[in-house]
Amino acid sequence: MSAIAGGKVPLIDLSRLDPAILDDAQATFERISRAGAFTFGEDLQAFEAEFAEYCGAQHCVGVCDGTDALRLALLAMGAGPGREVITVPHTFIATIEAIAATGARPVLVDIDPTTRCMDPERLAEAITPQTAAIVPVHLYGRLAPMDEILAVADGIPVLEDAAQAHGAEIGGRRAGSLGTAAGFSFYPTKNLGAMGDGGAVVTDDAELAATVRSLRHHGSDPNDANRHLRPGSTARLDNLQAALLRLKLPHLDAANDARRAAADRYRAALSDLPLVLPPGDPEDGRHVYHLFVVEVEDRDRVLAELRGSGVGAGAHYPTPAHLQPAWSDLGYAAGSLPHAEAAARSCLTLPIFPGITDAEIDRVVSVLTDVLS
Repeated sequence: MSAIAGGKVPLIDLSRLDPAILDDAQATFERISRAGAFTFGEDLQAFEAEFAEYCGAQHCVGVCDGTDALRLALLAMGAGPGREVITVPHTFIATIEAIAATGARPVLVDIDPTTRCMDPERLAEAITPQTAAIVPVHLYGRLAPMDEILAVADGIPVLEDAAQAHGAEIGGRRAGSLGTAAGFSFYPTKNLGAMGDGGAVVTDDAELAATVRSLRHHGSDPNDANRHLRPGSTARLDNLQAALLRLKLPHLDAANDARRAAADRYRAALSDLPLVLPPGDPEDGRHVYHLFVVEVEDRDRVLAELRGSGVGAGAHYPTPAHLQPAWSDLGYAAGSLPHAEAAARSCLTLPIFPGITDAEIDRVVSVLTDVLS
């Protein structure tokens, strides 16, 4: 769909993402179906090797989704009852869910209002002897300040929540190679998305990778399928999804370049409007714009008017985790994490995806200019 004056612009259009590989995807489905290779097949092993290489890491373990990628990695790091895991409240709720699912207590620290990622100073104040791990979130496709976080962590395991940051870089290193391990999501809307759910744990730690491999398959012993080393679950990545991800991985950098080009067009066109643009590239780094999120006053009104004019805008994330009813028992109150709360009140997501046209971006800008005038 190309936008024209008065036309609609979707927040994301998945139908534009896969046509280039559709014939290959159909052939892959037929090949795997004829072989009956639906779990633990050669495509899973090949994708794990290819994605580890892409990230610049030694190991990749495919799992069922991004939430379990975080959960299983945290379990392998020793998170559990009586321990704490530190993260931020301005994130998709799955980050918090994964921590709680281990039995550990989520501890939330405020974000830096400039980067919208974990504030290393607040992190330092939150570390206790019970801290099992730290989970910085690479928000919207921009890397958290990992050097500073790792310095504060001082040996405490650091798990990158890289669900929105496939291909993001700093200093020539990609998300997935910066901390102790990283959890990725391959949900269809992600920069590298499957045709269904999927996830992965990426790490240089061979022992951690082996533990995650065991946990994803009933705690099994890799050398004896009838021997179970620890309580586990069924959390493996399907061979078919791995095969489809293999088809899409070679296109990831080009897709990220398309996102960055769209972001550049937005930045140039929105620079004079009364809004806060998203933080750009970190020094010596590369933002991959999973989302393009600005901050505006009276966000709910602006969002409603954009949608009423056919612009598929959104809000990521309008209620921070500590103010969600499900997490009221963590003991936080309104005002306790002010920068995250301010970001949640003002965040406005504009359409961005590979295949969005210049005309569509111009249409979004035109409507937003009218709404903010």
